[in-house]
Amino acid sequence: MNAQPPRSAGARHLLVVDDDDRIRDLLKAYLARAGFRVSTAADGAAARRLLAMFDFDLLIFDVMMPGEDGFQLVEWLRKSGPAKAAPVLMLTARDGANDRIQGLKLGADDYLPKPFEPEELVLRIEAILRRTHAAPRAAERLMLGRCSFDPRRGELSRDEQPVRLTEAEARLLRRLAANAHAPVDRIELARETADPSGRAVDVQVTRLRRKIEADPKAPRYLQTVRGVGYMLAPD
Repeated sequence: MNAQPPRSAGARHLLVVDDDDRIRDLLKAYLARAGFRVSTAADGAAARRLLAMFDFDLLIFDVMMPGEDGFQLVEWLRKSGPAKAAPVLMLTARDGANDRIQGLKLGADDYLPKPFEPEELVLRIEAILRRTHAAPRAAERLMLGRCSFDPRRGELSRDEQPVRLTEAEARLLRRLAANAHAPVDRIELARETADPSGRAVDVQVTRLRRKIEADPKAPRYLQTVRGVGYMLAPD
């Protein structure tokens, strides 16, 4: 996987499920460079836990996994999973027509045989997202208790009265709003500031909490995700 990634794919959140550590890490690194938010799981049990915690724009399941394979995972997802409508792209080293048909019958949206070019994977993902209208989540006004935020205008209000935001605060809040209910990596957020250490992001989060939260010391809407970064959790 040495090809250069294509243009940024926005901030859409993907889940990659593959039991091969090397493949999983390569996919995460490449897709992250392409602009996606990427979570990974080594098996079906870990995938189920993540699916119960976060909203994903697209799921990538390897077919050949020990225990619960990709076919079983997508079947569970479509019948009773917490993200029944999430699009699924299946990966497999087997390229038989029967396998492709089985995956599609179970509810997969597309099927990509291994080995594949990373650029093709990204193009397949983008095509699926276009078909399923899975655009970045930042279009509508978000409710945050007594506050509301309009990502398009970058405007925050409290009890319908404007709340002043600095340009940096508005940019950060937009970024988190585009990934509502999903954690955003602190260091990645820092890359968009003049301080790559992340301290500037921490300061902005503290200021935003004073403007949004009823109790800034016990935030309900602008949460810290330990070991990752921050998450906006609107009503």
